[in-house]
Amino acid sequence: MNADDFLSQLSQQLSATSPWEWVAVIFGVIQVLFAWKNNVLLYPAGIISTVFSIYLLASVQLYAESFLNVYYLVMSIYGWVYWLGKKSKQELPVTKANHQQLFIASAIVLFGWAILYFILRQYTNSDVPAWDAIVSSAAWAGMWLLAKRKLENWIFLNISNIVAIPLQFHKNIPLYAMLTTVLFVVAIFGFYNWKKIMKMQTAR
Repeated sequence: MNADDFLSQLSQQLSATSPWEWVAVIFGVIQVLFAWKNNVLLYPAGIISTVFSIYLLASVQLYAESFLNVYYLVMSIYGWVYWLGKKSKQELPVTKANHQQLFIASAIVLFGWAILYFILRQYTNSDVPAWDAIVSSAAWAGMWLLAKRKLENWIFLNISNIVAIPLQFHKNIPLYAMLTTVLFVVAIFGFYNWKKIMKMQTAR
């Protein structure tokens, strides 16, 4: 497919995009921008985005990504409460994950992938079970680290993003693919922005 054919197909796909997909994507962008700025409002924006995404992704047979958004919904609520602090009402500082936390995050990716791949192969009509599973399992780990305000959350989230982009184009949901591309770029800047925040915290 040449560039003209790709742009023509992309234009057709975008013109057929539902308003609900636009809502999900717009609030997804708002969520990641708040995360980049280290703002707790990333969670309510994420809740709105995930509610719409659960149905939309299931409708194109990306079942693991759809289920991932159920996880996002739960983790957004958990993270919102955890971030603000249950008792002190003081926001948690940004820190690096320790060895135990990195081990847990890696285990989430590996075991999550194995479980999701088995379920997708055995119980769904997914034609991309391996790829769908890695997108979700890496994002699970990233969201867990994000809720604890660990710097490495951006790395795990971008592993998920880099796999999701071609997968979403393959499934003819280009708006989601473009959102994921934005998320990938913003996550890079978010990583370095959080490193600056860590230095500022240390200097206090």
